Parts: sequence; structure tokens; C-alpha cells
Amino acid sequence: MAKRPYHQSKSAKRQKNAAKPANDGSNEQVLLLDVKSLLSRYKKVERPAETLEEENARASPLPVHVPPERFSEIDVKISELSSTGDGLGLSSTLDHVYVVPFTIPGDFVRAKVVTYFPQAGYTLTDFIRVISPAPQRDDSLVKCPYFSKCAGCQIQMLPYELQLQHKRSIVEKAYRNFSSLTPEVIPTIGETIGSPLQYGYRTKLTPHFDGPPGSMTRKAKRDPLERKGFKTVPPIGFNLKGTRKIIDIEDCPIGTDAVREGLQRERKDIAADFAKYTKGATIFLRESTLRRPKLVANDVTVESAVHGDGEKTSTKDTGPSPDATNEISIKNDVKHTNPLRSEYIDEKTCITDQRAISTEYIDNFEFKNTAGAFFQNNNSILPKFTAYIREAILPTTQITQAKPIKYLIDAYCGSGLFTITLSSLFQSSMGIDIAGASIVAAKANATANNISNASFMTADASKLFEHVKYPPEETVVIIDPPRKGCDDPFLQQLLRFGPRRVVYVSCNVHTQARDVGVLVEGVEGCRYEIERLQGFDFFPQTGHVEGVAILARSDVAGKAE
Repeated sequence: MAKRPYHQSKSAKRQKNAAKPANDGSNEQVLLLDVKSLLSRYKKVERPAETLEEENARASPLPVHVPPERFSEIDVKISELSSTGDGLGLSSTLDHVYVVPFTIPGDFVRAKVVTYFPQAGYTLTDFIRVISPAPQRDDSLVKCPYFSKCAGCQIQMLPYELQLQHKRSIVEKAYRNFSSLTPEVIPTIGETIGSPLQYGYRTKLTPHFDGPPGSMTRKAKRDPLERKGFKTVPPIGFNLKGTRKIIDIEDCPIGTDAVREGLQRERKDIAADFAKYTKGATIFLRESTLRRPKLVANDVTVESAVHGDGEKTSTKDTGPSPDATNEISIKNDVKHTNPLRSEYIDEKTCITDQRAISTEYIDNFEFKNTAGAFFQNNNSILPKFTAYIREAILPTTQITQAKPIKYLIDAYCGSGLFTITLSSLFQSSMGIDIAGASIVAAKANATANNISNASFMTADASKLFEHVKYPPEETVVIIDPPRKGCDDPFLQQLLRFGPRRVVYVSCNVHTQARDVGVLVEGVEGCRYEIERLQGFDFFPQTGHVEGVAILARSDVAGKAE
């Protein structure tokens, strides 16, 4: 039986997805648009119509791209860096693009062909090595021995200022490709605000390992007694770039000190008990902080606990604690002075129980959450982030005949990050979330931070504004949805409510741009103008950028006295 061409095998589904309309903000859609943009800039000028004799007489016909064999090696000059963090290089025929991870513009590299997408015009490859580096490439900046293998980071070899410039271009392209807006209504994108920490910043990691050989057979799935333990310690870590294969990661330098030490401890425990595992597992690692003021009296430094309840959190998955204030032994205790606030000593611990309670600080605000619940994973940038939103959320000038803004609605509020940190700006604030556990945490955090003007409620996104009594012209709505963005029913009810201002925070600037386009287009009686667009680098060394869009209702925007 003849073998099928490799681009028609298991990659068919992915190729079909790559040809879908660019509206979901997926990596495939983002990459496809970058590929099309690169190809369009090198598209050959069409030749004038020729007679048959002229065509036959032409000595050198236009070359056509011929795909190389799968797993063959090719040499590629990288032309640009895509919004996915991968390098893009043109074929010699200038009509096809090779996608090469761990590369930057100007690199001349060797790569291995993996998957060919003829309809989309590109081929995915594996990086092998640099033949000739780009002038901006600096491999001395790489701090991880697994870089160019692990799927976690893409651009450690790029100087940080250039990383920030690239992330600004990601936001620019997102609004150009996904918003459906004309360029004149899109303001200049601000310079990306960088993270104070470029390594050692990530407060949560989830390395994992697969089950023993044979653990996924039908017989083993039906009968647990058929499952066998490991004969050797399995690889524990993250996926090899472009595959589901796990590579062994002994240390991750983007993790905080507490998380890295937690990883070492968990790896030792698994190595001691590996034969007992009959299936794979994910290791949960979350940093938690106990803050103590550092007092100086008579030249003697005195530490005093902020909280008198002695609360600590478990580092092992021992099940839910019947009393959150019970003191449980801590195996990992990394003490260091907060570099940004010298009056404190922060004791960092690593939690491995997703049901335990973690504690984080943003300036003087304290946030407690169930460790497995969502909370931003780079706390070093959160003071900058919340300060920016605090400065931008209200109009900078008085609007003629407009009432002062008194109210805040925090949709997708989670454990109350924005409701609490912005509460002093408003007469009343309301946090709304679909998850009841998040609302319980938000109420507790408001109480702990002495916030008396905030309320919280559980509500489905489709009915978010049913119980809101705030007057729209005196209200700001802040939204921070998941990566998929907002669905159309939510955006339509937001437009029907018509708040004076909207702040849209997103971990996916592509779906954010799509949704902002809907709000700018608006409906009869309510449209928005974009005041600001700003990127934040929550994840240095990666291709990820967080976006903030500040919108003002157009019937009151631009009418300052």
C-alpha cells in the first residue's frame, strides 16, 4: 500500500483549522495571518500576458516551491518573528514559509521539516542549530539548559528591550488583523511595560509526567489491577516543543526561588516512590507569602508577624484542612526581603496542595485564594499593572454636562483583584463572577483589606447586568475574560447597558482586539472610542503579552471643557 503524503495524514485536522476565518485568536490563526503577511510582501509581480510563442521561448520559467521530504534537513534565513514567538523564513521560491522556533530575524539556521500545510503556505519545522547568528542574537542571555527544547520559552536569546519591542508589535498586529477597524480609529500602541523580574518571576508551575509503559492499553484502562508501576524514574517536566513528549526538567529559572525549591523537593519524593505510580500525574507548585514588618529599634532588626493567627499552608496534598488557621508544617521556607518594599520581610513557601490557601500581596493589599484557583502568576509586575489601570480608569478631563463617575462593575472579578485595588476611587463597586468559590474568596479579601464599599455576586455572563442598578453614565465596567474573550451575547448586553467607560484586560490581545472592534462598531445609541492600548510583559522570555484597552463611550468622549 502506497504511503500517503505526510501533509495529508494526522496533520489534516490542523491544516483545516488553519484555513478557518481568523476570529478565534488561536495560535494557528495568528500564525497563518503572519505567514500571509510575509508572503504578500514578497509576492511576485504578475507578468503581462504572453503569446504561446513568447511563453515557449522564455528560457527560465518561474520556480515553484517543491516541499522537501519529511524529517529532511533544510537551511533557512529567518525574515521575521511571528506573534507566536516563532521565526519565519521564506523558501528560495519566495512563495512558501518555514516556521522555525527559537530563532529571530537575521538568523541563518538548520531545521528539520515536520509538517507541511500546502493550502496555508507554510511548513512547521524543528530547530536544529544556528549556522550564522543574527547581530541581535545573544545566546549568553540564555539561562535555561532546556532552551530550544522545552516549549515554555521562545526568546531567551533576545535582549529584553527587543523582547518588549516585539511584544508591542504583537499588539499592533492584533488590532490590525482582528479588530476589523480602520487604522485611524486605532491609537498608537504604548511602549510595552516590562516586568521588574525577567527571571525568577513565575509563582506557579505545573510540571507533569506520563504513566508507565502500557498504562494506557485498553486492558489496563478497564482493570486497574493490570496497571504496572514504573521500573525507572519517569521524565518529569514539560512538553518538548511541538510534541506531547515530556522532557525531564530538573530546574526552571523563570520560577521563583520558592517554586524552584518546591520542584526539587517533589522530584526527590517521586524518585523515592516512583514504583508506586501506575498512572501519570501533574505536580502543582504555587508560591505563598507570609509578610512580616521589619522593625529597627536600637540598631537591632526585629521581625513581627503581620498576622497573629499563625496561619501556614501545607506543601503536600493532604486534603482540605478542616480549619484554615491550623498550623501545618512547612518543608520549604525561603525567607528574603521584598526588594521593592524594604520595610517588609516576605517569607515565601511553596504549596503543592491545590485546595490549600495561598497568600499574595500587591502593594499593601493582601489576597488569599484557593491555591488552584486563577491568580496572576507574575506578582512582580502587578503593582505597575494595577497602578496603570488606576490612573487610566477615570477620564483625565471633565466632560461637559457629564456627571462624575461613581461606580465600578468588575466583571470576571475572580477573587477581587480590581474591585479591591480600585475601590477607593468609587462610591460603590460590584464584583461579578460565574464561579461561586471566587466570590467567596473576593468577599473574604474585601473584609481582610477593610473594603466597605464593595459587594460581590455570582452571575452567569449571559445575565450579568440583570441585577445592576448603577446609572450607566456614572459607571465604569472592567472586564478580564479568559483567553477566548467575550462571547457576543455578553458584548451586546454590555452595549445595551452602555457604561460611560470600559477597561478591557486580556491575556489574549487577539481576541481582545476582536471584541474591542465590536464595541467600537457599537449599536444604535452606544459606541465606544479607544483612548489607550497598552501591553504588559507578564511572561518575559516568552511570546506572550497582556493587553489593556481603555474605551470611552463616544457620545461623551472628546467633549472636554
